[in-house]
Amino acid sequence: MLMQRSKKDYVVLAGKGMLMGAADAVPGVSGGTVAFITGIYEELIHSIRQCGPEALKTLFSQGLKAFWTQINGTFLLTLVSGILFSLVTLSRVVLYLLDQHPVLLWSFFFGLILASTWSVMRHTGRVSLNVLAVFLLGAVVALQITSMTPVVTDPSYFMIFISGMIAICAMILPGISGSFILLLLGMYAPVLMALKGFQLDFIGVFVLGCVTGLLSFSHFLSWAFAHYRVLTLSLLGGFMLGSLNMVWPWKYTLAYSINGQGEELPLQQKNILPDTFSALTGQDPLTLVAIGLMLAGMVLVLILDKR
Repeated sequence: MLMQRSKKDYVVLAGKGMLMGAADAVPGVSGGTVAFITGIYEELIHSIRQCGPEALKTLFSQGLKAFWTQINGTFLLTLVSGILFSLVTLSRVVLYLLDQHPVLLWSFFFGLILASTWSVMRHTGRVSLNVLAVFLLGAVVALQITSMTPVVTDPSYFMIFISGMIAICAMILPGISGSFILLLLGMYAPVLMALKGFQLDFIGVFVLGCVTGLLSFSHFLSWAFAHYRVLTLSLLGGFMLGSLNMVWPWKYTLAYSINGQGEELPLQQKNILPDTFSALTGQDPLTLVAIGLMLAGMVLVLILDKR
């Protein structure tokens, strides 16, 4: 599971972390999807799983070097550094794109996730009835989750901690967006604002929740891949297909919420066709450009899948 890497490999790995961070910043897109299509998903899950009580025993009994090797520390540090750097630096860009160019942003990610579904299912081998059933189950579950209406909540420390636990589990699942889970919990905007404003108390509690959820959930995922690899991949592929409901480019907002700064935020949206979007909003649906960006997202996945 552990790989020998050169300095160049670690630079590439940091870049993959940045891509994961950028994806996790967008509601509806999962950093786990990026991890899978870039070929580091199972190593990531295995490495996280090692960060438990056994690793602490190794630290005290065999020293720092053995501990670092056991948890694949250089891999995790490089990847997490890329993710955090991306989240901190790109959060402003993501907010701008979501506000000013949502159709174009969603179009690119729609193509990315659509092709990623094919990429995941390609690794299941021959499609059987069980594989198809689990795939459809994953699609239905993701569709139901992405059809839920977000709530508005005041971020108490307890809520921040719980949100971190739940969202991080979604973030490492391809097809289930941690950012959208935060949106459902009413925590998406507060988390991004905390990152932008470097609110250390907020960030600290959120990270603690993330670490707790990540260490717990990684054990289950590692076990699932070890014992039911094909069915696990099928379920993840279904999650991706069902999540396309969330990233459909043309949406019409049915209800808004007001945040702490008095700004209107979309609360409930309906997917519509480009012509209907133009008629209802009076805006250019940018259909040809959107299709081009969908294709660009698909081509990117196909390139990455040639690993």
